[in-house]
Amino acid sequence: MSTPHDLLWSPFVEEKFVEDLRTLVASDIAPQAQQIDEEDIYPTEIMRKLARSGYSSIFLNKKWGGGGLGYRHALCVFEEVSYASAAVGISLITILQAQNILSIFGSEQLKNEFLPKFPKGLLSSYALTEANHGSDIRSLDTKATRRRECWVLQGEKSFITSGSAAEFFIVLAESKAGVSAFAVPRDTPGVMTYVGVNSATFGLRNGPHVNLRLDDVELPAHYLIGTEGKGVRQAVTTLDFSRTIAAGISLGIARAAFDHALRHSRTRRIFDGTVFDKQGIQWYFADMLAQIDAARLMAYHAADSLDTGSGDIARLSSQAKLIASKLATDVASMCVQICGAQGVMVNAPCGRFLRDAKAYEIAGGSSEILKNTIAKSLMHARI
Repeated sequence: MSTPHDLLWSPFVEEKFVEDLRTLVASDIAPQAQQIDEEDIYPTEIMRKLARSGYSSIFLNKKWGGGGLGYRHALCVFEEVSYASAAVGISLITILQAQNILSIFGSEQLKNEFLPKFPKGLLSSYALTEANHGSDIRSLDTKATRRRECWVLQGEKSFITSGSAAEFFIVLAESKAGVSAFAVPRDTPGVMTYVGVNSATFGLRNGPHVNLRLDDVELPAHYLIGTEGKGVRQAVTTLDFSRTIAAGISLGIARAAFDHALRHSRTRRIFDGTVFDKQGIQWYFADMLAQIDAARLMAYHAADSLDTGSGDIARLSSQAKLIASKLATDVASMCVQICGAQGVMVNAPCGRFLRDAKAYEIAGGSSEILKNTIAKSLMHARI
C-alpha cells in the first residue's frame, strides 16, 4: 500500500477501505455531530446506515452476515467514525460488545437466533452497572432464578449507555451459581427503561443513560449466555476485547481536535504572520503529533493481538485505552488553548472534543481500573 507523505493520518488497513469509510463519515456523520451532542439524542438513522454498509458487524463471522474481517479493521472503523462524532462511536461500541459476548460464549442456538440480526441493524446495549455496585460486578442486586424451563430476572440496572434506543440488552444478574449473563430482547414482558435524575452526561452524549428495570422478566432457558455463574469472567473478557476498540474512539477525538487546531493556526493571522508561524505553537503540534502516532501504533498492536490470539490481551487492551483516553483529553485541551477565544465558543467543536475525551477517561473502564489490570500483569511477569 502506497501512501502520500503529506497524508497526516496514514491508514493501517487497506487504503480503499479507509477511503470509503471516510467518505461515509464525512457525508452522513460529520454534518450531524453537533446536533447529536447538543440535543443528546441517539443517532438511530446513522446506526442503521452503518449496519447496512457493513461497518457495525465488521468482525462478525460471515455465516451470520458479518464482514468476517478482524479487529484491526474494527479499530479503524471506530477511529474514523469517532473522528466525526464520539457519540456515534459509543453507540457502536455497545453493539460490538453484545456481538462479542454472544460470539465468544453463546450457544449455537443463541448465536443463530440473534447474531444475524446485527448486520440488519439491531441496536443493543451492555447492561452491567447497578446503582449500588458501579465497576464492582462480582455481586449484584439483580437476581436470576431458574423456574422450570425458564429464567426469571428481577432487578434494576443503572446508567446504561445506548439504553434509550436499544432493542436488545446483555444483562448480568446473580443466580444461585453466581453472576450470570443473559440475552434480553427489549420487547420481553417486564422490560422497561426510564430516564433517571442522573442520566445525562456532559460528554459522549448519545441519548440519556437510562435505568433498565426488569420486573419478573421470563426468558427461555437458552438465553443464558455460556455457563451459569461465569458471567463476570465473560463480561471482563468482552471488556478486554472492547477496550482496544475504545482506544479507537479516543484516537478519533484526538485526531479531530488536532486537525481543528491545525486548520485554525494556519489561517488565523496574528501580528506579522499566522498562529502556526510561532515556534512555541509548532512545538505544541510536534509533541501532540508524536504522541498520537505512538498511541495509534499501540492500539493497532493491541488489535493485532486480538486477531492472532497472542500476547497479554488484557494488558495490551488496557494500555491502549489508558494512553489514548488521556492523550485525547490533553490534545482537546490544547486545541482549546491554541484556538483562543474561538476555542471557548459554544458553537465551536472544541468544547465537545474536550467533554467527550474527559468522559472517556471514565466510561468503558476508568483509568484507575485499567491501571489495576496492567499492574496485575506484573505479578508473575518474567524479568
